[in-house]
Amino acid sequence: MENGVYRQLARNGSDALGEDDFRSAYYALRVRSPSHLLPRRTGELGLLQFRDLNADKSPFQRTFVNQVKRCAEMSRKLRFLKDQIHKAGLLSSGHPALQPDVVLDELEIQLAEHEHELIEMNANSEKLRNTYNELLEFKMVLQKAVGFLVSSKSHAVAEERELDENVYSNNDYADTASLLEQDIRPGPSNQSGLRFISGIICKSKVLWFERMLFRATRGNMLFNQAPADEQIMDPVSAEMVEKTVFVVFFSGEQAKTKILKICEAFGANCYPVPEDITKQRQITREVLSRLSELEATLDAGIRHRNEALSSIGFHLMKWMNMVRREKAVYDTLNMLNFDVTKKCLVGEGWCPIFAKTQIQEALQRATFDSNSQVGIIFHVMDAMESPPTYFRTNHFTNAFQEIVDAYGVARYQEANPAVYTVITFPFLFAVMFGDWGHGICLLLGALVLIARERKLGSQKLGSFMEMLFGGRYILLLMSLFSIYCGLIYNEFFSVPFHIFGGSAYKCRDATCSDAYSVGLVKYRDPYPFGVDPSWRGSRSELPFLNSLKMKMSILLGVAQMNLGIILSYFDAHFFRSSLDIRYQFVPQIIFLNSLFGYLSLLIVIKWCTGSQADLYHVMIYMFLSPFDDLGENQLFWGQSVLQVILLLLAIVAVPWMLFPKPFILKKLHSERFQGRTYGILGTSEMDLDVEPDSARQHHEEFNFSEVFVHQMIHSIEFVLGAVSNTASYLRLWALSLAHSELSTVFYEKVLLLAWGYDNIIIRLVGLAVFAFATAFILLMMETLSAFLHALRLHWVEFQNKFYHGDGYKFRPFSFASLIDDED
Repeated sequence: MENGVYRQLARNGSDALGEDDFRSAYYALRVRSPSHLLPRRTGELGLLQFRDLNADKSPFQRTFVNQVKRCAEMSRKLRFLKDQIHKAGLLSSGHPALQPDVVLDELEIQLAEHEHELIEMNANSEKLRNTYNELLEFKMVLQKAVGFLVSSKSHAVAEERELDENVYSNNDYADTASLLEQDIRPGPSNQSGLRFISGIICKSKVLWFERMLFRATRGNMLFNQAPADEQIMDPVSAEMVEKTVFVVFFSGEQAKTKILKICEAFGANCYPVPEDITKQRQITREVLSRLSELEATLDAGIRHRNEALSSIGFHLMKWMNMVRREKAVYDTLNMLNFDVTKKCLVGEGWCPIFAKTQIQEALQRATFDSNSQVGIIFHVMDAMESPPTYFRTNHFTNAFQEIVDAYGVARYQEANPAVYTVITFPFLFAVMFGDWGHGICLLLGALVLIARERKLGSQKLGSFMEMLFGGRYILLLMSLFSIYCGLIYNEFFSVPFHIFGGSAYKCRDATCSDAYSVGLVKYRDPYPFGVDPSWRGSRSELPFLNSLKMKMSILLGVAQMNLGIILSYFDAHFFRSSLDIRYQFVPQIIFLNSLFGYLSLLIVIKWCTGSQADLYHVMIYMFLSPFDDLGENQLFWGQSVLQVILLLLAIVAVPWMLFPKPFILKKLHSERFQGRTYGILGTSEMDLDVEPDSARQHHEEFNFSEVFVHQMIHSIEFVLGAVSNTASYLRLWALSLAHSELSTVFYEKVLLLAWGYDNIIIRLVGLAVFAFATAFILLMMETLSAFLHALRLHWVEFQNKFYHGDGYKFRPFSFASLIDDED
């Protein structure tokens, strides 16, 4: 790939004209007051990231702290209004009504008035609701307690007759009579007579309430209860609560005091009930009358409150956006400084090069709108720190970029792996998942998500659905590649089909499944595309597919690792780091291809020639006995000599990676800072051309031991990683085999087994089990497993060959991002 095209596709910061997106520079911006127009115009543009020039100051020491506090207070009031609207069951308008623009000061006054009005209405409504609840409880206590009192009076008349005949004739019995019997004796009641307390309590507390009363009075009480006919709203939680009416009969002032304290502790409300029936009826009529009046008053208050909240709801979203933007503006202003004249603001930040003209135009509009006599001063400044990283993405590429950024954000102007991940990630997934029947199922799901993209994008989804919707285009490509690999494997729910013509093989025996001889006989031209369907069911099916998929996994792995090393060359060439090219790229490409590139070559030659050579034997004895004759394992002329040369190159590549670079860096540092040569003072543009790992742009003391240890770790990691990473790509073979075998088991042992019975119920059950296993195991669990393994292959085996991932994202000040964050 040409360097210009590569930079346009794979560099962060490429635009339509092929320019770099950032320069290592700050932009100093100056504009006369009103000062808020500077971040306001750049916030509308969303292409400038400001640098905090007041990082040494606390938030309370900054210039616009009072304005930030005002906006925070208005945000609190708006959240209060929003909560009140939600509690009332109303919906705030998603499309705010048209109204003239409101100044922030006027909005602050309006919000204060609305908050005060709502607080006052809530307080009055709460008082009325408490009064209504008390009257409602009183009504239910009157209804239930009257029944208890009437039954106790009828019981008292019967007891009085018995007492006249028996009890009062015995003088000793009077001392041991019960409290109830003492109370219902004829004659006026005294201080020791029977009394009662009536009230209402939550149903969940009745049992413990009764036990506490029994213990406190030592059993000298009578407790009657009855469930209330209506539920009562709890004023604290606003939930309907079931309650129980109770009447406690007791005797004595001490018992009364204890019972009242227990009622208070359990939250029971006590209400006086007269014994006179006439007074009871009179009080009941008064309570009912007041209840009807309160109901009308409460309904009117709720209507008035809902009307007020509805009028607020029409403008709520506009007000919230306005306050959010104003607060963001003042937060940004707090990141800027005043110049020495205290008349102009000075701001520093990062900006894409292609947006320089747009930002200048926005600042000129800000100067014109503020009627300032001082024009803007916009120039490039030198910077020692690395610029942020910015990739312009769309709905299709954003998910792939997020996969890469989850590993680490690219360093400034570093090659972007997402360009290649768009293709390699779904393809490696499909190698493990290959089945064109399952791929069609995934494709249908992806198409549904894409067809409903606009509707689902405006809804609030759950965590799982949000993740699935965000990766809808990844799912689309994974399904398409799965169909492609499934056609190569010739598997449709594990069943092969003669799609591209007849088979090139036939069985040695009558049927392949009952064959006693190993292998198939080829009698015509090869099957034109993919695996021949005749391998299915033969005795040599598993050895053949294992050999095919294992060798294919090694080829794919070596190819992708070579791609990663080649990208490291483009990085080093772009940054003009000849050290990395000579002492990192060259030995790495030699070492990897001397061993595993050679293995890949042997695999291809064996496939093309049909040789029976044992590649395991060739690779093992390449190290143990490099000078021995290969015998029947020789695939081409001169193979023994080539093996010796490649082995020597692999051995030489290890010290080549380890030793030269640290000593050369030490020499360069000595010449630069010990006067042997004069170095040019570093600038922002020149610093980018210095090799990234060679103490760039920081005049620090050179620590040779640290550099050497780092290089040694890097070299050992690459040498060992070349072996482990190649072996790691065998997961492509393992998961593909597992997916194929699972699919075969479900098809043969579930569906075909159930279909062998001449019973419709057994067939339906077998079909249901097969569908469940396919959906939840093969389409969900296997999809997730293959996805994670493909993710690991890209993060560990591919990206560690060239990708540093130690940058930070470009986060411009933008009003649009404020709305997205709020959503």
